Amino acid sequence: MSELDQLPDRDAEETAEWQASLDAVMKHAGPERAAYLLRRVHEYAAGSGVALPRLLSTDYVNTVPAAAQPAFPGDIGMESRITALNRWNAAAMVTRGSRLGLGGHISTYASAAWLYEIGFNHFFHGKDGDGSGDQLYVQGHASPGVYARVFLEGRLSERQLDGFRREADGQGLPSYPHPRRLPWLWEFPTVSMGLGPLAAIYQARFNRYLHDRGIKDTSGSRVWAFLGDGEMDEPEATAALTLAAREGLDNLTFVVNCNLQKLDGPVRSNSKIVQELEARFRGAGWNVVKSLWGEAWDPVFRQDTDGSLVRRLAEAPDAQMQTYAARDAAYIREHFFTGDALSGIAAGLSDAQLTDLFGDSRGGHEPLKVYAAYRAAVEHRGEPTVILAQTVKGHTLGPDFESRNANHQMKKLTMAQFREMRDLLELPIPDSALSGDLVPYWHPGENAPEVRYLRERRAALGGPAPVRRVAAKPLEQPPARPFESLRKGFGKQEVATTTALVRLVKDLMRGKETGPRWVPIIPDEARTFGMEALFPTAGIYSPEGQTYEPVDADQLLYYREARDGQLIDEGITEAGSLAEFTAAATSYATHGEPMIPFYIFYAMFGFQRTGDQFWALADQLGRGFVIGATAGRTTMTGEGLQHADGHSHLLASTNPAAVSYDPAFAYEIAVIVREGLRRMYGERPEDVFYYLTVYNEPKRQPPMPAGPSVEEGILRGIYRYRQAPSPGAGPAIQLLSSGTAIHWALEAQELLAADWGVPADVWSVTSWTELRRDGLCADRARLRGEERVPYVTRALAGAPGPVLAVSDWMRQVPDQISQWVEQDYASLGTDGFGLSDTRDAVRRYFRVDAESIAVAALDRLARTGAVPPKTVARARERYGWQG
Repeated sequence: MSELDQLPDRDAEETAEWQASLDAVMKHAGPERAAYLLRRVHEYAAGSGVALPRLLSTDYVNTVPAAAQPAFPGDIGMESRITALNRWNAAAMVTRGSRLGLGGHISTYASAAWLYEIGFNHFFHGKDGDGSGDQLYVQGHASPGVYARVFLEGRLSERQLDGFRREADGQGLPSYPHPRRLPWLWEFPTVSMGLGPLAAIYQARFNRYLHDRGIKDTSGSRVWAFLGDGEMDEPEATAALTLAAREGLDNLTFVVNCNLQKLDGPVRSNSKIVQELEARFRGAGWNVVKSLWGEAWDPVFRQDTDGSLVRRLAEAPDAQMQTYAARDAAYIREHFFTGDALSGIAAGLSDAQLTDLFGDSRGGHEPLKVYAAYRAAVEHRGEPTVILAQTVKGHTLGPDFESRNANHQMKKLTMAQFREMRDLLELPIPDSALSGDLVPYWHPGENAPEVRYLRERRAALGGPAPVRRVAAKPLEQPPARPFESLRKGFGKQEVATTTALVRLVKDLMRGKETGPRWVPIIPDEARTFGMEALFPTAGIYSPEGQTYEPVDADQLLYYREARDGQLIDEGITEAGSLAEFTAAATSYATHGEPMIPFYIFYAMFGFQRTGDQFWALADQLGRGFVIGATAGRTTMTGEGLQHADGHSHLLASTNPAAVSYDPAFAYEIAVIVREGLRRMYGERPEDVFYYLTVYNEPKRQPPMPAGPSVEEGILRGIYRYRQAPSPGAGPAIQLLSSGTAIHWALEAQELLAADWGVPADVWSVTSWTELRRDGLCADRARLRGEERVPYVTRALAGAPGPVLAVSDWMRQVPDQISQWVEQDYASLGTDGFGLSDTRDAVRRYFRVDAESIAVAALDRLARTGAVPPKTVARARERYGWQG
């Protein structure tokens, strides 16, 4: 039953007439004709403004028919020669590198060459104009073709091409688009696959955010994402399609290279990936443009008077289409053109025409068809557009490559294959240049017509592309006042470090100069983190503003959406939130506008859920603050196994760009955030991002201790917070702790002194990871013959007794520094799965509470002979410590 069944029929006689007409068509012309008429009527009605659900799929033909193709504005002959040169040099570069066992990918670019060339020659805007240009997400495996084009432009040399995948000397070219490895060229990393589509959507969304907030006019920027049809199976690739449609991101174009092959074989062997993708995108609200067939198909389709050809194309599964591309004309006649109508069409075609139809004549291989699709995309308003372009993987590389299942793993051509390729592409390369073992690069010369044409086209479009530039000026550093309030402490009031950090950011957002540049990003947990006060003041970004009256409009902290809202409340999507963070964190380069993104998340769902995106963030040289709130394995009571986070610092330690801190007190947060702003947005900005873990457990927040080394210790990773009450009175021990664990250590300090006469110093370790990195640097310096002592070694030098480290993280986190501690070293931690209970019960379960620390401290002293073993047994009994 449909919704129409619930509506009264106001004119049953008219309805019956329409139904009778349909019956007549089916009787006299067949169901195919009836279906055709219904679809045409549906399309006409939709175009006339009648509100109807859109069709999820259309015929397996080009969206832009031949009769509607726009005039091509360029010189096809010239652009064909340029494309041929790029094809050659891309294949040569990978083949030359493969002699050294470096590998590379040839077939992806071979299939997509025209998809890129039409864009570079006619659509992709550079950064030399007034705006930011377009943002290009290049399909990772197609990078050799982009390098070849940049070489033809004169921005790369032959020596650099020979450095493909040879980066150790700092002069080579990365295998894929890696901004950190080639920061003047690449803007966006697109391998790992699936992250590019997600990032592109949020980049287009962030462009609108900058524009709507008046930060920068980005109305002239378009985001182009080049993707593979196999890549679209990654869940991230389609995770945000509805967001793009919901917000009307018509500044976004996906170009999906549908060569019908994934790495090992067909993407959809028994169905059609193009039709599947069309339905998915249309259902999500996107405009879909299909470019499937080349010019050779145009007269063939005109002969299809009864739709037999279109139906046959829709029926043939992709794996069979791949086979047609690799077989001869006799096979195609026998297996495709079956039945009277189709065999009649085939009878009028030569063998060469037949093989061309299924080989070269694909929509993605022909400039006129690609141009028509791109023009349709950029002229469409109100919706994002996806272009589904059908190609042949390995196109122009010869029969050994084209449509072969194994071509993704084929890394080089033989010299004979290069000769075939030269002849096919009609390149003026003499046989003498192909007589040796090393295939040459081919450049027609700086003043060649091809090079002049290429440069003229790029000049007309605003300069070279792709290109990455950093022109942003340093941000003015905020005044000391917001930081001072945290440094002073909160007196007798108990405040969670999560609350302290949020208060600091709210104060910094009020700053006249840098306040508007803060971009708070929250995955639907603002109230959890105490950030609802930002709703009415900063506003929640919404491109439509607020078209309704919020249910809490009469309350002080009401839910306020605004087109110029500063806060981004993403909903329940950590992946989307981090993609938005990445766009904001790299705005200093993409748009020349440094922004300060502040992404706060439920700790377990940061690095664990989106670790691959954090790696891409580092590759893209992102800057900003990521906050793991509700941190620690034992601090979030009642949430249990999949919320209790005891390992994110270990995951973060694997990311070289993540500067990680686990602050214990509000004043430590103030020092760390201020230094982070200086390092990332000061006179000499660094390509790092800061990761802070904060806790939802209210605790006393003391003022910052006096002393010249406290601030240095906070930033370097360790300082002595509280000396033993009676130093030198007995066998001593050093207690190292981070985050909320410092409160357990302080209580253990009192127990050890009062019950056992053991003096213990308590140290605050703000960053186990930064201490480890400093130790690694010292080790490398020593190997170079330099004398350098790690900071943690110097800090603990001369401290009496063994060292016991404790945190609310698994023991591997504090164990990172053990090799640079000269004293006997042991650790306590929260290894294992989390569980639900009270904080006290869970901490006793993991043996990290104050009493457990005291027992462990006495045990370490007993091992060194400082106290008798029976003391440890007495302590176990006294504190009810079993097992």
